[in-house]
Amino acid sequence: MPSIDVVVELSAEACLAHYEGRVGQVMARSLDGRRVVFPAEALRRVVSRDGVHGTFRLSFTPEGRFLSIERLGRRG
Repeated sequence: MPSIDVVVELSAEACLAHYEGRVGQVMARSLDGRRVVFPAEALRRVVSRDGVHGTFRLSFTPEGRFLSIERLGRRG
């Protein structure tokens, strides 16, 4: 299963917009510099009171559909 490691830095306010459905996708930067877009719904699994901050591994199907998100580390 393909995966990519990304850095996500979103405030609690930005996460609320995703949670409420006002924003459907998240754009993040991979560790190797690529832009990655994935469903905002994935953040529900990793959001905390101060938002989403850290490095995450995103896994996809061979066709490129999102499967899972896993926290690798916290930044800051």
